[in-house]
Amino acid sequence: MNRTNKLSVIGIAVFTGVAIMGDAMLSIVLPIYWSDMGLTAVWQVGVLLSINRFVRLPINPLVGFFYRHYSLRLGISIAMGLAIVSTFSYGIFSQFSILVMMRIVWGIAWSLLRLGGFLSIIQLTSKTDRGQFIGLYNGVWGIGSLIGMLVGGLLIAETSIRFITTLFGLIGCVTFPFVPFLTPSGKKEPTVQKTTTDQQKPLLALDQFVLTLSTSMVMGLLIFGVFSNTLSARIDQSYQDNWTFMSFAFTSTAIAGIIQAVRWGWAPFLAPFIGKYLDHTKHKQQALICFLLSLSALFALIGSINQISFVIVLLLLFQFVSTGFVTTTDTIASDLAEKGDSIKVITFHTIMVDTGAALGPLLAFGLLEYFPLRVVYLIASILLFVLAIGWISWLRKKQNDPFAFSVRK
Repeated sequence: MNRTNKLSVIGIAVFTGVAIMGDAMLSIVLPIYWSDMGLTAVWQVGVLLSINRFVRLPINPLVGFFYRHYSLRLGISIAMGLAIVSTFSYGIFSQFSILVMMRIVWGIAWSLLRLGGFLSIIQLTSKTDRGQFIGLYNGVWGIGSLIGMLVGGLLIAETSIRFITTLFGLIGCVTFPFVPFLTPSGKKEPTVQKTTTDQQKPLLALDQFVLTLSTSMVMGLLIFGVFSNTLSARIDQSYQDNWTFMSFAFTSTAIAGIIQAVRWGWAPFLAPFIGKYLDHTKHKQQALICFLLSLSALFALIGSINQISFVIVLLLLFQFVSTGFVTTTDTIASDLAEKGDSIKVITFHTIMVDTGAALGPLLAFGLLEYFPLRVVYLIASILLFVLAIGWISWLRKKQNDPFAFSVRK
């Protein structure tokens, strides 16, 4: 990748990170300060934090259609504008109905940003460096989420929601003029490469497509859905002490926030490193299988161990492995998109991730009505294990050798 293209990938990641700061702040602040935003019932908190995810399910196909006919630059510019408007609105409006509309606006903005970001990376990179820059992209925009959570959590007690949202909105305004200079201008036209071999093996291509989308779904369901939304509850089950540092008391929520912050902190370094490895190996699927089996084992262990110190170590290890899992899944999906209709494949990928992320909390807390958390984690462990078996079976079929696990390039 030349220097200009690398700068474009970093720029798009920065735009995404700036856009998501308001949303990340809201996820930390809203559950506690919901009355300060004019809400009158706790259920309204759940609606505001989830409506943006559900709206992306029908919106993603429309965004894919948009990018077939209009440029990536236009789409990301619109997304940044919508993100700025929604961020400012959190501190201006106190009517629940208006806030719901603004969260829907944010959902549309995120769909434009996420799909536009992936398509930009496919356009700007090749198979030799795509994994590295997908990792860089995910890591850099993750810093925006980290800033939103930390700044929101620290400043809310000393200032106000309006101050924080205005600050983040102004940062968005400052970055907006740079969008035309750091975003690809052309449309990402779908390309379909067909060979005689491809035409002779439609079943294998379909198997890979289904497995990739299943992995996208599981990633959203278990990593962004179940794990993220049950992290505090899992820590609270084992945390019976009152740890303090310089008169600061560590609650279960604080520990969960630190664990999440650590993940976003190392992502800009770890994700590109993993991506670079993926670029130089013919064994991306084998790496994915290792991550799936590792996460399966970690889910089972986290659900069964009660000693808080061991739980924290396992949670940090889970965050480490999940970073590799997300980077690998995104890279495999992007490689698959390059071989065919890129807009269609990436649209399906984002739809499946969003569907999983939206269903994850509903599934987790629905099961918690009847079963303990360890059962939820055990189900997650089994699901990851079954998916790993699916990939192993696909590799064996592709190689036409039941004992071979290497993939022909």
